Amino acid sequence: MKAVIYDSLLLVNDSIINGETKITDYVKWFRGTWLMVLLVISIILFNSIAYKMTKRLTKNQIVHMWAFTIILVTWADIYIDEKTGGYWYFHKGIEWHNFLVYTLLIPPVNVIFLNWFPFNANRLKILRYFVYWIIFITVYELTSLLPQPWGFFHYGWWNLFYSIICDPILLGILLAYYKWIGKIEKSK
Repeated sequence: MKAVIYDSLLLVNDSIINGETKITDYVKWFRGTWLMVLLVISIILFNSIAYKMTKRLTKNQIVHMWAFTIILVTWADIYIDEKTGGYWYFHKGIEWHNFLVYTLLIPPVNVIFLNWFPFNANRLKILRYFVYWIIFITVYELTSLLPQPWGFFHYGWWNLFYSIICDPILLGILLAYYKWIGKIEKSK
C-alpha cells in the first residue's frame, strides 16, 4: 500500500509543480518525520517529568528557565551548526526539527536539573550531582548519535570531549541565571 501511494505521488510529481516545491519534497519530508523515535520519546518523557515533578520552582522561574534555555541553545547551536559545522541535528542546516530540540527537548531537562538541585547540600554532594548529570547528558548524547530512526545528532569537527568540557559550564550558567532570577523575585 505504501509503495502504491509513493508511486502515485511520484507520478503526480511529474505533472504538478507548486512553485519551486515538488511533491517529492513533501514525501521526503514525511518520510523524515517518523525517523525521530528517540526525539519524540525524549520530549514526551522529559516534559512529563518536568510537569509532574517540579515542586521547587515557581511558574515564573520555569518560564524564565525555559526562555533562557531556548535563547542560549538556539544561539549556541546555530553558531556551532551553521557557522562552523561542528555538529547538527538530522541534516546540516536549519530545519523545523531543530526547533523541537530547542523548545521541547532541552528546556524541560534544565527545569528537572534545577528542580532536583541540592541547593542546601555540601560541596561534595553538589559536585556529585553535577557529575551524575554530566554522565546522563553524555550517555544521552551518545544515544542520539545512533543511526536513524533512533539517533538524530551528528558530529562535524565536534566530539564528545568538547561536550564533556562544555556541559558543566552551561549547567553553571543556567544555575547562576536561576539564582539571579531568585534574587530578583525576593527583592520585589
